[in-house]
Amino acid sequence: MDKYNELADLIFPNVIETLEDLEKRYPVRNIDKSQRVTRFAPSPTGFLHTGSLFVTLVDYIAAKQSNGVFYIRLEDTDQKREIEGSGKDLIEQLKVFGLVNDEGYFGDEEKGIYGPYVQSKRKEIYDIVLKEMIRRNKAYPCFCTEEELTELRKVQEVNKVRPGYYGIYAKYHHFSPEEAIKLIKEGKPYVIRFKSEGNEKNKYKAYDEIKGQVDITENDQDIVICKSDGLPTYHFAHLVDDHFMGTTHVIRGEEWLPSLPIHLQLFQTLGWEAPAYCHLPVIMKIDENGTRRKLSKRKDKEAATSFFIEAGYPTEGFLEYLMTVVNSNFEEWREENKNLSIFDFPFRFDKMSLDGALFDMGKVSFICKEVLSRMNSQEISEKTYEWSKKFDKELQGLIERDFEYFKSIMNIEREKENPRKDYEKYGDIKESIKFFYDDYYNEMLNNELPWNPNIAKEDIKNVLNTFIAKNNMDLDEENWFANLKEIASSCGFAANVKEYKKNKEAFKGHIGDVAEIIRIAITTRKQTPNLYFILKILGVKGYTERINKVINKL
Repeated sequence: MDKYNELADLIFPNVIETLEDLEKRYPVRNIDKSQRVTRFAPSPTGFLHTGSLFVTLVDYIAAKQSNGVFYIRLEDTDQKREIEGSGKDLIEQLKVFGLVNDEGYFGDEEKGIYGPYVQSKRKEIYDIVLKEMIRRNKAYPCFCTEEELTELRKVQEVNKVRPGYYGIYAKYHHFSPEEAIKLIKEGKPYVIRFKSEGNEKNKYKAYDEIKGQVDITENDQDIVICKSDGLPTYHFAHLVDDHFMGTTHVIRGEEWLPSLPIHLQLFQTLGWEAPAYCHLPVIMKIDENGTRRKLSKRKDKEAATSFFIEAGYPTEGFLEYLMTVVNSNFEEWREENKNLSIFDFPFRFDKMSLDGALFDMGKVSFICKEVLSRMNSQEISEKTYEWSKKFDKELQGLIERDFEYFKSIMNIEREKENPRKDYEKYGDIKESIKFFYDDYYNEMLNNELPWNPNIAKEDIKNVLNTFIAKNNMDLDEENWFANLKEIASSCGFAANVKEYKKNKEAFKGHIGDVAEIIRIAITTRKQTPNLYFILKILGVKGYTERINKVINKL
């Protein structure tokens, strides 16, 4: 073993701490077996992917519902692909969805005794573990060049064998420490590989919290665990970080399932207890060719959570949609608990789907409409205002003119048993309500109004003049509509559609046509929220001025 110690000292001459020192520096978390410690570990290589938000939601709920810990670790060891500032952006986007970590990386700072939580700052820790693995002959320097590895792949292709660095193809696996020391002293560059003692013919069963028992093939690959730049690979960093940060449950997409044999073997090699593994179904979509595939960063706008944030989808609604993917019994629970938070839902790993979930934009829209309709006028007004400050300055300006006026608009047929479901997202609101503001209304009045071509202009004028003379906004909605029927009858229109259909020749139209004439006159549109409440908000002076402008234009 002296020669292995000499090799370890040659590679890491400044490392004097041991694994025992690390165990003291990062003590076992003081939690019981029912508590879960989970982590979201993004790479700062771009936007927050919808699939990553899905995983983070499960991480968050799993920790919170067990009174455990949810932390964030930034995995920035692939520095060639790093996009400056994207790590902080990821954190900010998670905050928008209310998924705030208990400890770890917070964008501008780190909190917690198990840090650093940024991998590029943890080199000292990785080096201590690497040195110990070389001392124990569990890792070794590999001096293969890129050209040699390319040639190796070609040989394996010709021989029709599995690709990789293993067995007889692992050139430096059996090099003695003396030979390795010689090459290092000659200045030959190298990476550090894990020395696998596995056999690809050996099969065993492992347990996945979601999938249950899974069949595993023993790993025999001598994977790279430290690159030539001195930074660890994902596999090795996962081993070290999740051990010393006390992760109890590694929750990740099922695309990582093939890596499970490697990770279990690494934990076993160091004599550490492996965390529980939970492999989530991957979120899929059916593309224009009818092909089922993963959501793509390059092809699909819905792959970026920023798309939903910027468009104004309520974050509560989007998370609620993801919860329908998380557990199969969520929708049944929601029907019985309409006023509870999604975080009150009793989450279970064994209720998760085993198949890739298809992303359903129609369902996102439906749920978001439901969520927005359940908000009271104060809540939706405040949330719309907060969204507008970042993404729609024009809407922000409208709201700031008179917040109470805006709130009265948003309260139309709200806060009742079956509220209106006008809006899918905050981004829909401005165009739907612009007519409430006189300057926008006057601008819209310059366009041709969508009158019914079957009703003469003189009859339209007569309806509008009669309405001004006989309308009474002191009545409640039911009696107001009865009064509107009387106005319709006095102008030669049927008081109800059924009566009109019986004898169309006797009438100029029906009550619906009269309501439409008034609606167009005061909003320039055929479709709007409840007419009675629009008139209430505009007030007698407001709607009378508008109708007179339209009469003069006819």
